[in-house]
Amino acid sequence: MSHLSQRPEKPVVGVPMPHESAALHVTGAALYTDDLVHRTKDVLHAYPVQVMKAHGRITALRTESALSVPGVVRVLTAADVPGVNDAGMKHDEPLFPDTVMFHGHAVAWVLGETLEAARLGAAAVEVELDERPSLVTLREAIEAGSFHGARPEMLTGDVDAGFDDSAHVFAGELQFSDQEHFYLETHAALAHIDEAEQVFVQSSTQHPSETQEIVAHVLGLHSHEVTVQCLRMGGGFGGKEMQPHGFAAVAALGAKLTGRPVRVRLNRTQDLTMSGKRHGFHARWKIGFDADGRIQALEATLTADGGWSLDLSEPVVARALCHIDNTYWIPNARITGRIARTNKVSNTAFRGFGGPQGMLVIEDIMGRCAPLLGLDPMELRERNFYRRGQSTPYGQEVVQPERIAAVWQQVKDDAGIADRKREIAAFNAAHPHTKRALAMTGIKFGISFNLTAFNQGGALVLIYKDGSVLINHGGTEMGQGLHTKMLQVAATTLGIPLHKVRLAPTRTDKVPNTSATAASAGTDLNGAAVKNACEQLRDRLLLVAATRLGSNASDVRIVEGVARTLGSDQELAWDDLVRTAYFQRVQLSAAGFYRTEGLHWDAKAFQGSPFKYFSHGAAAAEVEVDGFTGAYRIRRVDIVHDVGDSLSPMIDIGQVEGGFVQGAGWLTLEDMRWDASDGPYRGRLLTQAASTYKLPSFSEMPEEFHVTLLQNATEEGAVYGSKAVGEPPLMLAFSVREALRQAAGAFGPSGAGVELASPATPEAVYWAIQAARRNDAARNGDAPHGGTRNGPAADGPTRTEAEALSGA
Repeated sequence: MSHLSQRPEKPVVGVPMPHESAALHVTGAALYTDDLVHRTKDVLHAYPVQVMKAHGRITALRTESALSVPGVVRVLTAADVPGVNDAGMKHDEPLFPDTVMFHGHAVAWVLGETLEAARLGAAAVEVELDERPSLVTLREAIEAGSFHGARPEMLTGDVDAGFDDSAHVFAGELQFSDQEHFYLETHAALAHIDEAEQVFVQSSTQHPSETQEIVAHVLGLHSHEVTVQCLRMGGGFGGKEMQPHGFAAVAALGAKLTGRPVRVRLNRTQDLTMSGKRHGFHARWKIGFDADGRIQALEATLTADGGWSLDLSEPVVARALCHIDNTYWIPNARITGRIARTNKVSNTAFRGFGGPQGMLVIEDIMGRCAPLLGLDPMELRERNFYRRGQSTPYGQEVVQPERIAAVWQQVKDDAGIADRKREIAAFNAAHPHTKRALAMTGIKFGISFNLTAFNQGGALVLIYKDGSVLINHGGTEMGQGLHTKMLQVAATTLGIPLHKVRLAPTRTDKVPNTSATAASAGTDLNGAAVKNACEQLRDRLLLVAATRLGSNASDVRIVEGVARTLGSDQELAWDDLVRTAYFQRVQLSAAGFYRTEGLHWDAKAFQGSPFKYFSHGAAAAEVEVDGFTGAYRIRRVDIVHDVGDSLSPMIDIGQVEGGFVQGAGWLTLEDMRWDASDGPYRGRLLTQAASTYKLPSFSEMPEEFHVTLLQNATEEGAVYGSKAVGEPPLMLAFSVREALRQAAGAFGPSGAGVELASPATPEAVYWAIQAARRNDAARNGDAPHGGTRNGPAADGPTRTEAEALSGA
C-alpha cells in the first residue's frame, strides 16, 4: 500500500462524525459573509443598475439624478476603474459593460448609506440603449451559427468502419435543460481598506485565489496588496467558482474610492437573473450496435449553451466529451463539442462540470435503443461495461473496471431486483392506468481537473506551545464537509485526539495560489497537503520523543496523544512532547504541498490521462406513474457508491444523498424558462423565484432511500485510501429518468422506444405516455387513449421514437 494511502494505528479518519459546524448551522450561530456586515462600522451598501433588455449598445448613462437621492454616496461606472475593467479570466466580461448582453445585465452600481437608498438610487439612473437583435434559445444560436471558444474533437478507432460493421444503426437528438444552483446563500462580498491601503475582501467564493487576482487587476494592484477570505459558504455547487469575482471587485472598488467598507449582497431575484447556470446542451448522435447489442461506433455533436461570455464553458465541454462513454466501452468514436453564444447569463460550473451532460447523452441513447434491440435496458448496459485492458475514447485505461460490475451487482443483490421486476410486471398487468418501472444506471466519473496545473494543493499547520493545533488549507467549505475531513486527516497524521485541532478560515495570505474547491478534488488535494505538513511536524517531534524516551525515532509511535516506544512501557504525553520541542527550538509550523502525479493531457489532440482515478457507483430507482396526468412518485432508491476507504462515512453518505436528489431535480423538476418571444420582455428569465422554479423538496424524496458505501475499496495513491464524493452521486439520478421512461413505455407495446424530454416533468411524462399509447393504437388499429392522431394528444412537444430514430 502506498504511503499516502496507508492508515496508522487508531486513526481518526474513517470514524462517523457530524459536520464540524453542524451545531452552528442548526442554531443559526454560523457566520456567513453577509453576517459580518453587522460587525463592521460605517458600511456602504451596493445595488446594481440592471438593464432589462437582452442586447443593446449603451448610448447614454446618466447618474446625476441618482446622486440627488438622499443617502446615495456614489455611483460606480467604468470611468472609476483604475486597473482593468474586466471580471473574467478570459477578459471577455467587462465589469462595467458598454454593451448589454443579457436581460438584467448590471451596467453600474450605486453605493448608499442604506440598502434602500442604494436601491432608489439605482432606479434613478438613466440608461439609453440602442437595442440590437438577440439570440435567446440554444436552437436560435445554432441556426445563426453563433459560437465562441474552442471546438474540441475526440476521435478513437475507425468510426466509418464501425458503422459498416454494425447490425443496427440509430440516430437522434436530445436537448436538455440548464439548472439553477439555488444555493441558500446568494452571492455576497464585503470589502474594506486598512491603514496601509491593503484591500481585505470577505467573499462567498469557491476560488479565493482567483477572486484575489481579479480584484487586484481591477484595482491596478499586485496580488500581495489584496487578501481574500472565505469564512464559509451557504452552498456553492460550482456557481461560486468564477462568478463571485466581479461582485468582490465591485465591493473592493467601492471601498477603495470611498474609504469605507462596502457590502455587495444580491437578493434572490438578482442572483437568479445575474448569475450563470448549469449549461443546457443539445446533442445530435448516431450509434451502431452489433447483433448482440454491443456498441460498435458512436458519432455525436454536443453543443453547450455558453451564454454571453466564455466563463468556464470550454473546460465544461471538454469534460462532457470525456464522459460521454460513462461505463461503456466505445471502440470507435468521433465526438465534437462547441459552445453556443446566446444573450443570456454566462453559464458556469455546476456540480459534475459537464460530466452529467455528457453521460446523460449516452444513458438516453441506451434507454431509447434497448427496446428497439429487443433487450432489457439493464442487460444492454451490462453487455457494454468496460472490461480489463480497455481504454476510454481519449486514451486513458480504465484500471478498475471490476468496480463497475461490483457496485452494479451489489445493488442488484441488495435491492432484490429480480423479484421486484416480477412484482412490477404483475402490478402493471393489473393496473391499466398506473404503471411502475424499475431502472438501473451506473457511473464512471473521472477525478482531477482537466487542466493539469490546477491539480495542486497547499496547507499551513501550526502547533502552539500548549499542544493545540491550527490548520490552514486552500480549500473552501460550502457545507460539503471538507473542513471536517481536514480535521480528521490532521488528527490522524499527528496521532492526537480530534479536540486538539482547530481549523482557520480559508485566506489567501496563509496559503497562496490555491485551486478552486471544485472537480471533487478538494479532499484529495488539500487532504494530501495537510497530511504532508503534519508529517513534517510529526517527524520533528518523533526525534524529540526518541531523545526523551531513549530510543530511535523509527521505533516511536504517537497514538491518541501519547508517544510510546515499541516494546516499551515508557510514554510521553503530547502536550509535554510539544513543550519539550519548543524549548529545544524545534520549528512547530510547517507548510504542506501536494501535486497529483501521473497526469498528462493534450487538449489539442484530446488525448491523455487527465484523471487520477475514476469514481464508481450504481443506483436502482423504482417509480410509479399516473397515466391520466403524468404525475409520478419515486417509490424506492438503492445506491451503492465507491468512495474508496471513507474518511468520514457520515459526511460521505450525506453527500451521496444530497447529490442524488440534486441530480433528480435537474432531470425531473427544474424547468428553467426564458421569454423567447419578440415582445418587450424578450430574454427575461421567467422562473426567477422559488414560486416558479420547482426545487426538490421532501415530497420528491424517495419513499425508501438506501445508500451503501462500497467496502474494502482502498484507493491506492489517494489520501488515506479515500475517493472523491462531491460530484459523482449526482449522476446516479439517471436511474430515476430511465425508470420514468420505462414506466411511460409500459402504457404502449413492447419493443417500441420512448423519447422523454429533459427535465422529465409530469407534463413531459404525460406526452411520452401519449406517444406510447399512439404506438399501441397504431399496432391495434385503434385511436390512442386521450386523443386522436389529430387531437390534443398529438400536439405535445415530444416526438415518438419512430420519428426520432432511423433504423438501419
